[in-house]
This record gives sequence, structure tokens and C-alpha cells, in this order.
Amino acid sequence: MARRTTPTVWVGTVPIGGAHPVVVQSMTNTPTEDAQATAWQVAELYRAGSEVVRITVNTDRAAQAVPEIRKRLEDMGADVPLVGDFHFNGHLLLRRYPEMACALDKYRINPGTVGRGAQQDSNFRTMVEVAREYGKPVRIGVNWGSLDTYLLTELMDNNARRPEPRSAHEVLLEAIVESAVRSYELALRYGLREDQIILSAKVSSPPDLWWVYRELARRTPAPLHLGLTEAGMGVKGIVASTAALTPLLLEGIGDTIRISLTPAPGEPRTREVEVAREILQALGLRQLSPSVSACPGCGRTTSTFFQELAQRVSEHIATRMPEWRVRYPGVEQLKVAVMGCVVNGPGESKHADIGISLPGTGESPRAPVYIDGRHHTTLKGEHIAEEFIALLEAYVAQRFGGSGNGPISDPVESDTSKPG
Repeated sequence: MARRTTPTVWVGTVPIGGAHPVVVQSMTNTPTEDAQATAWQVAELYRAGSEVVRITVNTDRAAQAVPEIRKRLEDMGADVPLVGDFHFNGHLLLRRYPEMACALDKYRINPGTVGRGAQQDSNFRTMVEVAREYGKPVRIGVNWGSLDTYLLTELMDNNARRPEPRSAHEVLLEAIVESAVRSYELALRYGLREDQIILSAKVSSPPDLWWVYRELARRTPAPLHLGLTEAGMGVKGIVASTAALTPLLLEGIGDTIRISLTPAPGEPRTREVEVAREILQALGLRQLSPSVSACPGCGRTTSTFFQELAQRVSEHIATRMPEWRVRYPGVEQLKVAVMGCVVNGPGESKHADIGISLPGTGESPRAPVYIDGRHHTTLKGEHIAEEFIALLEAYVAQRFGGSGNGPISDPVESDTSKPG
């Protein structure tokens, strides 16, 4: 798929647009005034794979906390760009707190919340001028929940005079695009360069998102930030976000994404990062971590052992990735298979770099392991999980470590004939 041509916008050390890979973003939900809690959550999102993190800057205390958040992140070794999310009073805070303006790597401006009429233009201009003075990029982010009512009224009046008026919903979508395009042109007029501006236009319906972003891609050269607004919780939010982003990304539209999931009670904020990364990986746009293929289960797999092993392997990889990423360049390309019976198990395992085919119901309690397409060993007994993970660790070290460790040794087979 051909990516649309855009300028490259540097957000801290992260390039967005141009020929660079699609970037994963996320946002904190802590009160920014609490520098410790916010820095901890930013670092958590960063460790989960978020390459840019946005924080709310809505009060004087929040603005004052930003430099401290930056310092705490540096102390934790979390070198992640911070974006300030401004609404209503951003023009005041950016002027009032220059240390905050310097500490941030990008400003998010919503044309619908910077003021009304002449005040809107003045406040927008102030924020753009601060960005220009400090050499910061901006994201001009339109949201249909906070759309400029003056612009919407103007377009509704124009629509009423058409020989064949469009529906109110069509005019709303037109207003979203028009707000983003006009703001983009104003930002250029007030001194920002094309390589300092990213655009977004958030709606809650996938078909609406397709139309809006195709129009933005047609009418501006700006890099585009994709994502549904208020995608929802759980399965609904994941499915809606995937449906919304997939067609656009496959058309080469979109340079950075965020999945705006509502976390379930007790669910980590990092879930939105995991989903974003999985979407990019499933589409073949990024290879961000090893892939684990696992059997879905059927009547041949009444035991839960293969499910438990698949979960355990996935969790092991996730835990080890921060170290593996540093020690073993290229480990993101690793493919692992955990299969549940003899129907597809051996074949799927052979297609993976390393795979195991567990016994199904009534099958011999033996689990052949395949490495690089060839049968390597057969595990049995009570310690299949531990032995397979040991083989996985050895394979990673041998293939990606470049240390010439020699062949992977077989685990000691147990005499126990039944898997644990």
C-alpha cells in the first residue's frame, strides 16, 4: 500500500509523517497536578509501547507540574515526547508558564474551544505564536463534540440556500473538515511551517471517520492523527476502532493513531496502547513484538492446558520484551505457535519460528516442538510449559543474540505421561 506523501513532523525525537512508520499515541487520565501519578502513568504507557503521550494541561497547577513530570520521566529513563492538551485557556497558560511551554514537545489545539468570533482568532494566534517561538509542532484537533458553532451555523445557512440542500449530518461532517482546513491555513499564515502541523478530526462513527479523513487527505498535505473519539468500552471500543482505522490505514491515510478506549474498572490504561499496536501489526504496517498464534479450541480440545500455555507464553514474551528489545535486535519478527491438537497443530507449528502442538482429547500425551520448520523434540510430562519456555528463551538468544551459542539443547524428558 502506498503511503500518502506528507511532511515529516518531529515530536521530540519521534518523526511523524513522511515515509516514517505509523506512530502509536496514548493519553493519561491522571490529574496532571499530581506530578508523581502522572509521570508514573506516562512511563507505564511508554513501557507498553506508546511512542507519544498526551497529558491534560487545564489549570495553573497542572501547567506548573509539567516541568516536574518531565524531570521525573528523565529520572525513570522514559524518553517519551509529551503533548499538552489545551482547551479554553491554553493561550493564557502557554504565555503564563514558559517552563511548561518549553517542557512539552507538542501542543494540541482544538479550534472549537479556543474562543468565539474575534476572540477565537486572537487566542488561536497566541497559541500558534508560542509554538513558533519555542519551535514546537502543534496538532490542530477538531472534535465533533466541541465543533465551532459559528462555523457550523455559517455552513448550515449556506446549505439552506442550495437548490438541493444536504442533510444536517452531511453539513456537520463538512463543517468538521472545513474547521480543520481553515485552522491549518491560519496556522501557516501565523508563521508555522508545514512540518510543524498535524491534523485530526475526531468523530464516533467509522463511516463518518472514513469520509472526513479522505477529505482531509485530499485537501491538505498535513500528517494525520487517526482515531475515533469516545470509542467505548471493551469489545465494542476495540471493534469500532479497528473498523474505523483499517480502511484508512490500508489506503495510506494516517501517520499516527490513538485508540480512545474507556477502561473498565480496574483495567490498565495501557490497554489502548496494546490495541493500537495490534492493529498496526495485524495490517503489516509495523512489527512491534513477537506474534503468538494460538488454537481457538474445539471439541477435540476439552482440556484448558493449551489455553493456559498460550497465555503463559504471551505473558512471558510481554514481560521479557523490554530486555529482549535491547539485547536481541530484530526479536520483534519472532513467530510462535501454541496449538491444541493434531489437526492443524503440527502444520501451524512448522510455519512458525518455534511452535508446539499439544495433545487434544484422547490423543497421546505428547507435545512435538518444531523449530524453523523441523521437528526438534517432543515434550511430555508435568513440565511442558516450563520446558517450552526454556526452548523459547534459548531460541531467541541463539537466533537474535548473534553469539553463536550452538544448537538448542533438548530439555530433559520426564517419565510422567500426562500433561499438567
